[in-house]
Amino acid sequence: MFNAVIVSVFVLVVLSLLRVNVVLSLLVAALAAGLITGMSLVDTTELLVSGMGGQAETALSYILLGVFAVMIGYSGITGFLVNSLTTVLKGKKAFLLLTIAAVASFSQNLVPVHIAFIPVLIPPLLQLFDRMKLNRKGVAVSLTFGLKAPYMMIPAGFGLIFHGIIVEEMNTNGMAIESSDIPTAMFIPVLGMVVGLLFAIFVSYRKDKEPKANHNINQEVAAETETDNNLSFTLLHFFTIIAIIGAFIVQIITDSLILGALSGIALMLALRVVPFTSADEMVNDGIKMMGMIGFVMLIASGYAKVLKETGAVDRLVASTTEMLGDNMYMAALLMLLVGLIITTGIGTSFGTIPILATLFVPLCITMGFSPLATAALIGTAGAIGDAGSPASDSTLGPTAGLNADGNHHHIWDTCVPTFLHFNIPLFIFGLAAAMIL
Repeated sequence: MFNAVIVSVFVLVVLSLLRVNVVLSLLVAALAAGLITGMSLVDTTELLVSGMGGQAETALSYILLGVFAVMIGYSGITGFLVNSLTTVLKGKKAFLLLTIAAVASFSQNLVPVHIAFIPVLIPPLLQLFDRMKLNRKGVAVSLTFGLKAPYMMIPAGFGLIFHGIIVEEMNTNGMAIESSDIPTAMFIPVLGMVVGLLFAIFVSYRKDKEPKANHNINQEVAAETETDNNLSFTLLHFFTIIAIIGAFIVQIITDSLILGALSGIALMLALRVVPFTSADEMVNDGIKMMGMIGFVMLIASGYAKVLKETGAVDRLVASTTEMLGDNMYMAALLMLLVGLIITTGIGTSFGTIPILATLFVPLCITMGFSPLATAALIGTAGAIGDAGSPASDSTLGPTAGLNADGNHHHIWDTCVPTFLHFNIPLFIFGLAAAMIL
């Protein structure tokens, strides 16, 4: 009951729900975990700082992508997109949300850029959302669906990495399985996410919501989101397209978001889309847009190291296995619950799977779970807390785009809706998969 993981995650969730900044919430949760395991505040802080480097590359990538996104906004090219969507999608809320979910899905497999598209696509559409009286919680749910469901199911892009981790960890711990089996194992859990998405779009957020009157959006995004029916395509817009394509090509060739974003920034400056005299302002606005998410990723990495190095995660999993006996239903239920607790705190399904597989695989072998059922349990337990975690890029990314005008709260407008619409069906459908497969 007083395991450091449970207590610290409880602290994190409570502070977040009380609207305490997620960075402060993570820091307090990490210190609480260290103190419960007998570490001093100084030792816990040092361990936290030493673990922050695990997400340094990701954090820098997000900040550079924010700068690139602001430059694209400065060019005004996305005004054409806003005008087109205003005309085509006027009054079609469900279709717009499904389209956003589809675009987000492409970012995981077809064009694996993860959340890089969000600061480019979403801020210019905020005024369109307001004019349509669209509930932004529905947009957050649609984005998070696209950032999670595809890699859980489809073995391409980030999905290939996710499936590879499951296969490697299962084989390492004594249960043979092929990569081709993972899509079958994950079909039922992902079906639960589809149900959650459709419920959000057609039931929870179907009604009109009046937009907030107070907008604090930065000048570049504000100017760029204003629609103008007399927009004309200029040479600078053509150069912006070249910069976007160039950034994409460099990212694919080098497999580096940092180099891709830097290439796009360099092209925007070299082609004079953005004057050199405005570069400082662009960088500052980019940091404002994505710097928060980058810093949260750093803190979350340090928090994860505190939980791992203190042995709190291992003790939680071990104590859970002692309670199971030979009840397969209770075993599956508790494994998913452990996954929910750990992943909510750490904020990454990719990083949780190796932790859980070490003890879950021997347990599944002992209790007679099939390889497919075991893969479904491990994959679902690793992913179940990602949607809704304050420290997950699956929630931080949507918030970064939707809060560009200061009218979207990370916890209540992103984390709580995504937790309810995805973790509950994931729990139910993951349990069903364990019993059926």
